[in-house]
Amino acid sequence: MRILLVEDNRSLADWLGRTLRASRYAVDCAYTGRDADHLLLTQDYELVILDLELPGMDGRTVLQRLRARDDETPVLILTANNSLEGRVDGLDAGADDYVAKPFEVDELEARLRALVRRGGPHRNPLIRCGRLAYDSNQRRFSVDGAVVALTPREHAVLEALILRSGRTISKQVLAQSLFAMDNDAGIDAIEVYVHRLRRKIGHSEAEIITLRGLGYLLKPHHEA
Repeated sequence: MRILLVEDNRSLADWLGRTLRASRYAVDCAYTGRDADHLLLTQDYELVILDLELPGMDGRTVLQRLRARDDETPVLILTANNSLEGRVDGLDAGADDYVAKPFEVDELEARLRALVRRGGPHRNPLIRCGRLAYDSNQRRFSVDGAVVALTPREHAVLEALILRSGRTISKQVLAQSLFAMDNDAGIDAIEVYVHRLRRKIGHSEAEIITLRGLGYLLKPHHEA
């Protein structure tokens, strides 16, 4: 899952970026409003974490410009202004949620997971495909209760597939979900991870189907 973190406090941004990467998110960082606006114009993200107090272009303007393009990417605001007026202002500008500084990482991650569920077809934190289950709170895959051992990149690919189960996902979209901009892995690596995943979930009655020229599709075996 690819996140854009927009925060001008570099110490906070670097720490939070490392923390989220340790939780298997792909994170790009922007430190100014103009850089964030450019990335949101040229890159695709599943989520945006946005500070409002930014140099050059403030976060509210970044958010307004994003929504003016009819871009519905979920946005969680980080704000030092936890007043009612400050919260209402951010939500009215188009934010989906907010967290006040200072914050607990566990709460921030819980809100990120809730935003992903809210923006997708799955409201239940437990998602099933065949006998494969994904607990989006624990971010853990299992088959009949037994945890499936996955590398971070295998996990990212399977997470992207199951969150969009029943829908085709292009190799490019999978790569964007998996890699941050500073990652030098190529798009062809997706084929390697899909091959490994097929072996690891082959007994789960969930199948990853290749649709040539279109991408990949995760469906229960009987629907494949």
